[in-house]
Amino acid sequence: MTNPRLPPRVNSTSSLAIALTTAVTAAVGAVRDPELRLSLAELGMIGPVSVEGTTATVQVRLTIAGCPAARSIERDVEAASTGIVGIETTTVDVQVMTPDERAALLARLKPGGRRENPFGPGTLTRVIAVTSGKGGVGKSTLTANLAVALAAQGMSVGILDADVYGFSIPGLLGLAPAGIAVKPTRLDDMILPPIAHDVKVISIGMFVEDASVAVAWRGPMLHRTITQFLTDVYFGDLDILLLDLPPGTGDVAISVGQLLPNAEVLVVTTPQSAAADVAVRAGVVARQTGQRILGVVENMAGLPLPDGSVLELFGSGGAAEVAQALSAGQDTPVAVLGEIPLSIALRAGGDVGDPVVAAHPTDPASQAIVALARIILTAGPSRVGTSLGLSPK
Repeated sequence: MTNPRLPPRVNSTSSLAIALTTAVTAAVGAVRDPELRLSLAELGMIGPVSVEGTTATVQVRLTIAGCPAARSIERDVEAASTGIVGIETTTVDVQVMTPDERAALLARLKPGGRRENPFGPGTLTRVIAVTSGKGGVGKSTLTANLAVALAAQGMSVGILDADVYGFSIPGLLGLAPAGIAVKPTRLDDMILPPIAHDVKVISIGMFVEDASVAVAWRGPMLHRTITQFLTDVYFGDLDILLLDLPPGTGDVAISVGQLLPNAEVLVVTTPQSAAADVAVRAGVVARQTGQRILGVVENMAGLPLPDGSVLELFGSGGAAEVAQALSAGQDTPVAVLGEIPLSIALRAGGDVGDPVVAAHPTDPASQAIVALARIILTAGPSRVGTSLGLSPK
């Protein structure tokens, strides 16, 4: 007979199971989705969690069937769960979200389901368009390595490969094994960009089945493609979005000027006058569309030799010529932000998709690109007074 004056007996086994369940739920909920870069709890991807003895069972709800990140998520959830003291084994029950659950997720990512450009005027993301007057100056290689260098300094970085005809960013970042670019994940109308070296990347090369097939589109199709990349690709909250523009002053440069008049423009040239003269034109077009010229970078500035001297294969002074020409008509002069030396490691890394700033940090080109990244971080417009879109409660 139970004495009503005594407290009820506590089932210690049940209390332990509840405590472990709570701990496991918190641990697996903190695991980050490798594509969306948000926690599984925030994304609503954790289902029921239970504990029996030393075994935990965790339900994970993937966004789509065949999710490319499924194995990575399952592995991370298992590791997080078994990291709890008292849990020895974990069973991960992988399910797929229902249409309603996926719709709720998309509503959290894009409130109201709005298909709009999040990087236009008023954005908190710095948008930097990398351009050149002619091809072959290393613009795309510089863009890829600059993005990796910025990410290594703690920035959240994305690349939009706007060089539709000559797309090369996926290959430069190792996202095109065997010459075929990694495909992005689709969530209904939303596109999730693949990630390499902590950089989110989107490119028309990811939608082409055969890399040997040329993209031959007229202006309206190019404009529509850039627009769709800006509206349908979910980059999340970026600190910096880099655009790799095609060389010259064609349709894409004009479209970017219309869609992103707030973009800063980084002009890439090589030392010789043949490259410098046409690079000026690319900067002039950017300024005509209202964009701010961030500065000039001289690539292939010289080849460092073992005796410490530098062999100037392509001459010298090209970037200075471009900066001087573009300074006309501006309140503040355009500066040469960096000079990137010729580098075998830089070229070889691009060929195999291993950026030199990650693979060979002591290489002179790598050090110059890292220095350029630091300069760019301090050379942007002031954010003082910018609204964060928040209101106190």
